Amino acid sequence: MTAIVDRAKRPLTSSRANRSRRVGEVSFQSLLLLCTGIGLVVLGVLLYTIVERGGSRVSADFLQSFPSRRPAKAGVKAALFGSLWLIGLTTAIAVPVSVGAAIYLEEMAPRNRFTRLIEVNIANLAGVPSIIYGILALGVVARGLGLGFSLWTGAIALSLLAFPVIVIAARESIRSVPSSIRQGAYALGATRWQVTRRAVMPPSLGGIVTGCILALSRALGEAAPLLLLGALVFSASVPNDPSDRYTALPLQIFNWISRPQPGFQVTAAAGILVLLGLLFTINGIAIALRSRSRHSW
Repeated sequence: MTAIVDRAKRPLTSSRANRSRRVGEVSFQSLLLLCTGIGLVVLGVLLYTIVERGGSRVSADFLQSFPSRRPAKAGVKAALFGSLWLIGLTTAIAVPVSVGAAIYLEEMAPRNRFTRLIEVNIANLAGVPSIIYGILALGVVARGLGLGFSLWTGAIALSLLAFPVIVIAARESIRSVPSSIRQGAYALGATRWQVTRRAVMPPSLGGIVTGCILALSRALGEAAPLLLLGALVFSASVPNDPSDRYTALPLQIFNWISRPQPGFQVTAAAGILVLLGLLFTINGIAIALRSRSRHSW
């Protein structure tokens, strides 16, 4: 009789557990949707405010004019070209070094204490404030190597900032490739480098490009390390060489926002729109390359 009662209670207990589990899942999903909605609303309000203030100021003259003491004549030409120089040099330095380090650590490095120490240090570097990289570049690059306050120094500092993010994202993408692909390539007689280049890299390229997008987007909007490295907040010339002095869009926007005249607040909003447009353009190009690589694979 007791066994019959226990059997009758089991389905009831199981249904209650399933019901409570569903309630927990729905509650958690609702909380995530609420947080996402709050973030989107705040972002929408910020974008609307910036477009309302600076949208009418963005024009061809604004992009082709140099900074001025008069808000109506101020432009972003010097800062725009400086940011393009910085992001180009940062990409050329950070992406090959970071992706190469990720490939070595994930595919070729031996599993010992030394490599584990390197992995822990790279993970810790991802959380270091950007100003620390500026201090490091100031002591080692600007003064130690004698590069001074040039584009090279700023690009190296931003490359150090982007390095751990790209390495972590690239390693995760390479690790997600099934081991059966590697084993099949080895079974066909491929060498380790051939396996890495032809079997591992093509399917992991999308995640690697995503990591590069995130890291370079963060580097493009940094101002603190550039201020520490002597970047100009006011420049009436365009850099023509990596050894030239420079300014950048975040620094120019910071300079305009710090001024009390209302006209400079409108000009700063227009500069923010230009920075967002440059950021979206770079991200769009990277996403198109990622989609193309995935389609070809």
